This record gives sequence, structure tokens and C-alpha cells, in this order.
Amino acid sequence: MRTAGEWFDRAHRGRLRRWSLLGVCVLTVVLVLAWFTPVLSVSTVEIDGLVAVPEEQVRDRLEIPSARSMLRIDTDAMAQRVASIPKVRTARVQRVFPSTVRVTVVERAPVLFWDSPQGAHLMDAESVEFAIEDAPIGVPKLTAEHPGGADPVTRAAVSVLSVLPSALVVQVDEVVARSISNISLNLRDGRTVLWGGTNDAERKAAVVMPLLTRDGTVFDVSSPNLVTVK
Repeated sequence: MRTAGEWFDRAHRGRLRRWSLLGVCVLTVVLVLAWFTPVLSVSTVEIDGLVAVPEEQVRDRLEIPSARSMLRIDTDAMAQRVASIPKVRTARVQRVFPSTVRVTVVERAPVLFWDSPQGAHLMDAESVEFAIEDAPIGVPKLTAEHPGGADPVTRAAVSVLSVLPSALVVQVDEVVARSISNISLNLRDGRTVLWGGTNDAERKAAVVMPLLTRDGTVFDVSSPNLVTVK
């Protein structure tokens, strides 16, 4: 014969099983409603980081289906479509429950431009040409024989700009790249820095600013251990 304690334990386990089954049923219903019905559909889109890219262009690339559950939207595909906009460097799309999609955009910033009959070609720090439009004030002009993202000389010029001290970058008006080992910087005050190639970049960056405090018009740091001023 079962004792009173055994009967109590059996009844307790039965109640637990019933409550567990009820909980599973409720959870299943909630998931079905969330997955297949508009209960959790997108009602708000938040977009951060836009300056040059029109918001409507981003919204169009998201292609959020009407009345589709938040659980069923493909945020990775949305981010890839937004990132395909030429002026967008990266894009991240997140679900913010219960009904918001948050888009975080990092735009491409021009570091150089070169002229063509079509206009000014803007290039970012990754040597990506992303727009043909008026160059922003302060962006240096590139002079090269075959400027473009696939051109090794152009990429070398971008590499040089990336290591310059910020105090020098703002002074650069034109980057003249005759070859990957013959790059010079024409400053806005008429002075010229002969940089040479991309080798010894850190050493050149360290010596160039003290050198520019001297009188002269041509400052040669192409051999950073033997700099000259003319």
C-alpha cells in the first residue's frame, strides 16, 4: 500500500506535468501567432548615421514586407542591400521588439578626388570610388596618370594619406602620384613635400612635421634618415 506521502508526491508530479503541458501549449500558440500573424509586424524603422545618403533610398533598399512578422524578416539580407548603396561603407540591421527595425549606417568619407569630363570622382580610405559629384571643401585632388580604385599608384597615394599626421592632412591641396615610389604633396600654402613611396611610412610621418617648421618650399622626406629642405 502507498503511504500518504507517496500519494502526495504522485499527485504533485501529476499537477506539474499538467502545468508543464499547459505551458508548452501556451508557448506554442504564442510562437505561432508571432511567426504567422502581423502581431509582431514592423511598425517603426529607425535609421542612424545618414548624412549624404537619402533616407528614402535606405528605406527602399530594406524592402520590409508589409504585415510580416519581425521573426521572419531577413536582417542580414536587408543589411547587404543597404550596404550595396555606393555611399554606404557598412550597414547593420537589428530587430528591436516588439515592432521596430533599427538600421545603423556608416557612410563612405572621401579622402581624395580626381577630375574627369564627368566630374569629380570621390574615393574613400579603402580606395573605393563611390560617387561622381562636387568634392567637399578640404578634400585633396589626386593627379595621376590612370586614377582609379584598381590602379596601384592611386592606392599608394591613398595609403600615404592614411599615415599622414592629421595636422598635415588638412594642409594638403593636391597629391601628385607619378608612380608608387614617387608621390608628392602640394600644400595649400604653396610648399611641397616629396614623400616618395609607401615604405618607411611611420618614420616619414614622425619627421615631416618638425621639418615643416623650417624655412623653405620643398621638403624631402623620401629618405627619412636624410631629409632635406630647399
